Amino acid sequence: LSEVHQVLTLNRLRHRVRLRADGGIKTGRDIVIGAMLGAEEYGIGTTSLIAMGCILVRQCHSNTCPVGVCTQDQRLRDKFVGTPEKVVNLFTFLAEEVREILADLGMRTLDEVVGRTDLLHQVSRGNPYLDDLDLNPILVRADAGDYIARCTVDRNIVPETLDAQMIEDAEPLFRDGEKMQLAYNIRNTQRAIGAKISSKITRQFGMSSLQPGHLALRLRGSAGQSLGAFAVQGLRIEVLGDANDYCGKGLSGGTIVVRPPTSSPIVASENTIVGNVVLYGATAGKFFAAGLAGDRFCVRNSGAAAVVEGCGSNGCEYMTGGTAVILGPVEDNFGAGMTGGMAFVYDRDDTFRKRVNGDSITIQRVEVDYWDEVLRELIEEHTAATNSAQGRHILDNWDRCQPRFWQIVPRDMLDKLPHPVRQPEAEVVGAAE
Repeated sequence: LSEVHQVLTLNRLRHRVRLRADGGIKTGRDIVIGAMLGAEEYGIGTTSLIAMGCILVRQCHSNTCPVGVCTQDQRLRDKFVGTPEKVVNLFTFLAEEVREILADLGMRTLDEVVGRTDLLHQVSRGNPYLDDLDLNPILVRADAGDYIARCTVDRNIVPETLDAQMIEDAEPLFRDGEKMQLAYNIRNTQRAIGAKISSKITRQFGMSSLQPGHLALRLRGSAGQSLGAFAVQGLRIEVLGDANDYCGKGLSGGTIVVRPPTSSPIVASENTIVGNVVLYGATAGKFFAAGLAGDRFCVRNSGAAAVVEGCGSNGCEYMTGGTAVILGPVEDNFGAGMTGGMAFVYDRDDTFRKRVNGDSITIQRVEVDYWDEVLRELIEEHTAATNSAQGRHILDNWDRCQPRFWQIVPRDMLDKLPHPVRQPEAEVVGAAE
C-alpha cells in the first residue's frame, strides 16, 4: 500500500486514485495506520461479520453455519441473532477511537494523515529474532513538493446510469401501477443497469407485489458489468446483444434474457454471450442466455433458475440453491464446493465426467419423471424466451437427447429433496426383469 502510494505520488497520479486498505482491520488504530500508509478507504468486513454473530468456524461453503449467518437451511437461519444496530454500534466505536487518536496527534480530519508515514516508526522488541525485519522501505515518504499526495477527485464521480432515464420514463408505473415496456440502446460502459430501478420498485411495491414482467426493458447492444444486479420480481430485462461479467449478480426475483439480435449470423451455441461470474449470489429469479457463459457460472447461486448453452471452468461453484441447466459443454472443476441446488448438463460428446469435481456432488442420468419434467419445462421456457436453436433441437429430439443429460446433486441433499432423484430399487429390478 505504501509503495503504491509513493509510486503514484512521484508520478503525479496520486490525486486521481483512491486507495483502500483491507485485511484484518479490527480497531480505530488499524484504520489510522492504514491512512498513514496511504489509504483513504478501509474494509472492515470480518469484524462486521463478528459483530453480527459470526464465530469464524469457516464452514461458509458447506451450508452448515451454526449461527445462521451463511446458510440456506431455515433451521440454522432461525439461530441468527444479528441486527443492524450491532454493526452501527461497532462503527460508532471505531469512529470514536479514530477521533481520539487524531486528536492526540493534533489533527482534525483523517484526510490530514493520509500518506503521513513520518508519523510511524518501527517498534523494537529487544530481540534479534523479532527485530530482523526492516520496515523502513514502507515508512519512506515521497518528496512531492507542493503536490497534494492524496485523492482529490470527487467521491461521486460515477455518472448517472441509464436507470435514471428508466425511472423517469416509467413514471406511469410508479404513479398508477401501469404495466409497461421500455426500449433503449446500451453500451458496455453502462453498468449495473436495473439495480437502481429495482430499488425503487422494492421501496414502492415490495419484493414480490408485482407480477413477473410487469416492467419489461428491451435493450439493444452490449451491456456493461452487473447487468440486472439485484433485479427484483416484476422486472424483466431482455438484451439483444451480449452482456459483460457479473450479469445477474444478486438476482432477487427478476428475469434476465440475453440473446443475439435476430439478424446476427453467429451460431449462438458456439459463441460466448455473457461474461464471467454470472448470477453471483443470486437468490431468486430466472436467467436465460442463448449462448455460452464464461467462468464461474452460477457461483454461490442460492435460488435462481438459469439456462445457458455452455460455460467455462468452475461452473456452479459453491452453489447452495436454485437450478442450473447447461445445454452444452462445460470446462474443468464443475460443481466445486456445491452444497445445494441442482444442475443438469447436456453431454453430447460424453466429456462431462472428465470435467466434474466430485468432492461434494453426485452425478447420474435423469431417472425420475418429476425431474425430467422440471428439466424440459426450463428448456421450453428458455427456447421461448431466446428463440434458441439449441433448445429447439433438444426439444424436437427429446427421446434421443434426454439420455445425454447428467443430473448433478450435492450428496448431502439427496435425502432432503422434495422428490427423489433415483427410482426405487424395486422398480428398477422389476424393469430389469
